[in-house]
Amino acid sequence: MEQIFFFYFAFVIAATSVLVVAMRNPVYSALALLIMFFHVAGLYVTLHAEFLAAVQIIVYAGAILVLYLFVVMLLNLKQDDRYHRQWPMAAAVGVTLFVEAIILTVMKGWTAPLAATGTETTIGEAGNTEAIGDVLYSTYLFPFEVASLILLVAMIGAIVLAKKDLGEPTES
Repeated sequence: MEQIFFFYFAFVIAATSVLVVAMRNPVYSALALLIMFFHVAGLYVTLHAEFLAAVQIIVYAGAILVLYLFVVMLLNLKQDDRYHRQWPMAAAVGVTLFVEAIILTVMKGWTAPLAATGTETTIGEAGNTEAIGDVLYSTYLFPFEVASLILLVAMIGAIVLAKKDLGEPTES
């Protein structure tokens, strides 16, 4: 039964991912992205990662997609025919990624998977949220802090650039 759900979610994710790239209307593309985000959350539920499914819906389907739509509406994109020139390159990249996926699938059987020691007991004792928080604030504390500093710098940079574009009088 789990395989049926997995193949359903995988098929819808793959189909809507193609639609995100292939649609000419950016609003329809964003709607296909929304469907994909919800099905990725469903895939997380089948993996018993309910916390990640909730974060997927709240962060990606809620906040990130709203930002995409805001940018699309702000830019007021017109229909453009230059996308027809990109299909050969897109097809080449798609075929390359497909061949790499097949090669990785075949090579997966040649190596033994490496498992971290003690992960089964740690996750068995705590829930999903506790296990993620424990690993995030112990093992990955430094990368977490670096990512927060990078986001802070990006936010300050966006504010500075937006202030320049608002037409403030410059001293000259």
